[in-house]
Amino acid sequence: MGRLADRTALITGASRGIGRAIAERYAAEGANVFLTATNLEKLEETRASVVRQGAQGVEAHCHVADISDPSSVEAMFEAALAWRGGVDILVNNAGIHIQKPVLDYALEDLDRIMKVNVHAVFQLTQLAIRHMLDRGAGKVVNIASTAGKWESPNQAIYNMSKHAVVGLTRCAALEFADKGININAVCPGIVEGGMFDLEKLAASYGATKEQVQKAVVSRVPMGRLVTLEEVAHLAVYLGSQESNGMTGQTITISGGMRMG
Repeated sequence: MGRLADRTALITGASRGIGRAIAERYAAEGANVFLTATNLEKLEETRASVVRQGAQGVEAHCHVADISDPSSVEAMFEAALAWRGGVDILVNNAGIHIQKPVLDYALEDLDRIMKVNVHAVFQLTQLAIRHMLDRGAGKVVNIASTAGKWESPNQAIYNMSKHAVVGLTRCAALEFADKGININAVCPGIVEGGMFDLEKLAASYGATKEQVQKAVVSRVPMGRLVTLEEVAHLAVYLGSQESNGMTGQTITISGGMRMG
């Protein structure tokens, strides 16, 4: 029996990076996974990998959704409920990142990032909690970021959005702590193969990718970037019964870049 055996998990942003790694790890631990993203071809690649690596009998389902659209979010959640009769774990992973100096951002950038990184997370968390209250238990795992805990240059709106996710995690966890619903967040630093495109980051600083990677790694006490699999293992713990005594936590996994 896996640590997530017979559980059903809804994972947003499951077509690549952290979301795909979590889907693969969840399936390996026995969870059935409802995979969502905007790119069906990439989702199908994740589904194939999940089925290949998953425990015996594990199922995976793909659903294309634009989570910047509230009606699409609601339809997606209803589809997840209909698929296997309920959702035990919600993983709010989908997010976007736009890197610019503060004065270069347009209001359109703010609107776009907040719709995906905050509005959708809030809406799905509400939907999940209402459903989980009826079931008497549930897990919400929010993939935030170290950007939600401190300052960093050239990504003010992204940091704003992740600070909001951290705040939502703590407040919602407090309100439902006695209802059997655990709500926690993972705050990764820069992850190898994750959201941050080192080539774009290098271009914004007028440097090469190798120079930027060397500079980033030099700030990590472990001397390397965190891996996708390491983030996924933490998400498994937060989705499992092992974390029943934990709620409202925002756990940093950054190779020691920040220890808090």
